[in-house]
Amino acid sequence: MTTSPALLVADLTGVAVFAASGASAAVAKRLDLFGVVFVGFVAALGGGIFRDLVIDEVPPLAFADWRYATTAAVTAAAVFWLHPQLARLRTTVLVLDAAGLALFTVTGTLKALDAQVPPVGACLIGMLTAIGGGLGRDLLTAEIPVVLRREIYALAALAGAVAVALLDAAGRAGTVPLTAAAVLVFALRLLALRRRWSAPVATLRPPKTGVRGPRA
Repeated sequence: MTTSPALLVADLTGVAVFAASGASAAVAKRLDLFGVVFVGFVAALGGGIFRDLVIDEVPPLAFADWRYATTAAVTAAAVFWLHPQLARLRTTVLVLDAAGLALFTVTGTLKALDAQVPPVGACLIGMLTAIGGGLGRDLLTAEIPVVLRREIYALAALAGAVAVALLDAAGRAGTVPLTAAAVLVFALRLLALRRRWSAPVATLRPPKTGVRGPRA
């Protein structure tokens, strides 16, 4: 499964879109060329490095296969040079991030299943693969990580990972069903952004400022 040409293409596409997402965020923060490429590299490959270390695939593909690092670096550099033509950077970042989230959820879960990780663990690895790059991007650009905000982000990835695990268990892990799982994650993320869906947040009561005087 890990050597499948279709899976390789999906993985490299995920690398490219997350690199573009990271580079766009770095450009918006006015980082220099090295900073933009570095943030793009971390955003594109951080989650995959975590995945490979967990499933004991050493060295991680980000270092073992030149296509991964090259795809990330070239995409990030292209965003740096072409950013004047990229209108509304924030919208671009969000759409690219949703696409990367979807692709990395599918490939991360599949690779974990292929490494004989049980379905529950594979779903968690798939989710962490998908959110790892965005987490690194947000930390490097001094933003509160999306995964820690109210927005539906990790939950969308987890839903997609569960769908992939169920398809694999049913023997239906073909290109069309897996594409549908990726579209599910992408659609959930964009719908959550458009409709402002969010996870519950604890309600904090304001502290009492009044002081009662002594009783008569």
